[in-house]
Amino acid sequence: MSGRTVPSQETMRAALALACRAPSVHNSQPWRWKLAEHSAHLHLDRSRLLPTIDPTGREMVISCGAALNHARIAFAAEGWLARVHRLPNPAQPEHLASIEFSELSEVDPHVEALAAAAAERRSDRRPFLTDQVPQEVLAPLREVAGLESCTLTFALADRDRREVELALEHAGSVQRRQPEYQQELAAWSGRHASAEGVPARSIPAEHLRGMPERDFSLVAEGELPVPILDDGAVLAVLSTRGDTFDDWLAAGEALSAVLLSATEQRLATCTLSQIGEVAEARNEVRAEVLGGSGNPQLVIRIGWPVTHEFPGPLTPRRPLSEVVEPLFPGD
Repeated sequence: MSGRTVPSQETMRAALALACRAPSVHNSQPWRWKLAEHSAHLHLDRSRLLPTIDPTGREMVISCGAALNHARIAFAAEGWLARVHRLPNPAQPEHLASIEFSELSEVDPHVEALAAAAAERRSDRRPFLTDQVPQEVLAPLREVAGLESCTLTFALADRDRREVELALEHAGSVQRRQPEYQQELAAWSGRHASAEGVPARSIPAEHLRGMPERDFSLVAEGELPVPILDDGAVLAVLSTRGDTFDDWLAAGEALSAVLLSATEQRLATCTLSQIGEVAEARNEVRAEVLGGSGNPQLVIRIGWPVTHEFPGPLTPRRPLSEVVEPLFPGD
């Protein structure tokens, strides 16, 4: 141990850069890190709100929760325990977490593997292979979600899978009838040479087998039916006990944990948040898949990737100078 009480500037940069590799709604990256002398603070950046898709800011908080979990892993891989105080000031709900540090005597190799997964993970919007994912591979994903006080429910039975598909189709149908939704989706997708939004290269040119993904390619062309899934993807519902800021933050941390565990096992993943955006779809999943309890936050597609170009194209991120303040005195 070095005897330091806080990470060095180099370590802080590396850890926060990895934290910012977290997924976010339409790659909006709605987080802002503020650094104090002995701590780091995660804040919600409401200037990046998507008012039609996410009017309550629920998905922004989930996105920030994913960044928080990424940060915990990143600092641990650099030899620092991140002691997190969530929502430390009830009067400031946008102050999502404060982190204090203590140096670790050694680094857990599994944490290093998760940090490597964070650098490698991508949202894969392509069809997956038809090969089924074994139960023993899925079990660790359920476990890590539980460690973050969330529940991951796999829609393995044909009936449950179809109910999730129907909910996604319904949500997509409702949203495509909203001109403001199409405009917002178009503004945040198909971008070129941009550090935010969903880049054009990450959107499949065609739906080869059909995925319940957002219909990026049809934003300006009116409503077309959402294709039915027929690849080997597992549909997993991530849910929380309550539906408050605390629960949304926990959902983001669980999402990060699930995605990184899946990536570590060489699985491809894609997050589908539509069910949380349309009340009828959310209620349908709660009633028909979760047995009437819990609050569905999102669905995760999990499967074996296509055999080439894995893990897929890298989605850009904004530079640290735009999301961290002050970066370091004198920089």
